[in-house]
Amino acid sequence: MHKETHHHGDLREALILAGITLLEEGGIDALTLRKCAAKAGVSHAAPAHHFKGLVSLKAAIVARCYRIFSSTMLAHKDKADASPRAQLLAVCEGYLAFTRSHAALFQIMFQPKPEGLDQVNPSIMEELNTEATNAFMILRAVCAPFAPVGGHEQGTEVMVWSLVHGYATLIANQPGEETPAGAPPEFACILPDLPLRK
Repeated sequence: MHKETHHHGDLREALILAGITLLEEGGIDALTLRKCAAKAGVSHAAPAHHFKGLVSLKAAIVARCYRIFSSTMLAHKDKADASPRAQLLAVCEGYLAFTRSHAALFQIMFQPKPEGLDQVNPSIMEELNTEATNAFMILRAVCAPFAPVGGHEQGTEVMVWSLVHGYATLIANQPGEETPAGAPPEFACILPDLPLRK
């Protein structure tokens, strides 16, 4: 028998943390409402107090993943030299560090949107959209000093995002970071030299 030791004020938090732990331990397939409830030490019916099914809990978990993602990028940025390229590279390295340390979280963040999102509590969707936007704005800010690639105002940030996200996907999906072409070069070697805005 599980004792429901969490009052409603922190049950939501306990379930989100339980879900993250399950993801880290067993990947996306390990995440179920019953397992989250068991990990949080509550009955299998308890999640219904805060979440309309697994899709709702997943949305809240993904929002938290984006917050961790942002914190990792900012931590790398804060330790880097103030030059524009160093700041850009640091954020990209933070992006990759998150992927290496939290491959399952990376995968659930960027998997195709599940069915049933229209049933998720609007406050959870607002939190998810805010956290995802905040993460992208970190990348946008460090791309801003550079001239737009291809003459499109968002060209540089889209190019850098595509490059770092593609690299992150390679290392998330390939054990030991081995790709069909062998071990990839350091990310700094493939990030092109970008001209600064005039």
